[in-house]
Amino acid sequence: MKLTAKLALPLLAAASLNVAGADHVPGPSHGIAYPTGWQNWATIAVSHRTDNNTLRAILGNKIAVKAAREGNTNPWPDGAIIGKVVWKDTTLENWNTATAPGEFVHAEFMFKDSTQYADTYNWGWARWVGLEQTPFGKGAQVCIDCHTPVQGRDWVFTDPAPFPGE
Repeated sequence: MKLTAKLALPLLAAASLNVAGADHVPGPSHGIAYPTGWQNWATIAVSHRTDNNTLRAILGNKIAVKAAREGNTNPWPDGAIIGKVVWKDTTLENWNTATAPGEFVHAEFMFKDSTQYADTYNWGWARWVGLEQTPFGKGAQVCIDCHTPVQGRDWVFTDPAPFPGE
């Protein structure tokens, strides 16, 4: 059961996202290289935004997952990368009371590095749009403006979901 909980959403993300060929690496977003391998990261949390009808799997690299499991998230440690994988929500044909991932919207990431990103509140902000993973070109300030309400939480909306111990 523990293994299922840790792998379910990353596996869903990997199965749902078919980037245009195995050798294709999308270009940088806001000067940040595409974080290859994120589809295999562990789940930190999930969320459902009712304002725009999207489902989100919040994933993390090893540093972010360790911090989330230990409650070490305000501030998050340098080296943490948090990924948010976003789908429009839909219902299933045979289970219309459930909300499930539909159309893939984007994958967005926050890269914690207090030296490299000192000018953007210690985070690098990046997003890739659609199944093609087209770099988001509107600038990191769009991300910062959205996250301003949670600046006292190290700019992160997500509350890590509780997981049973190993």
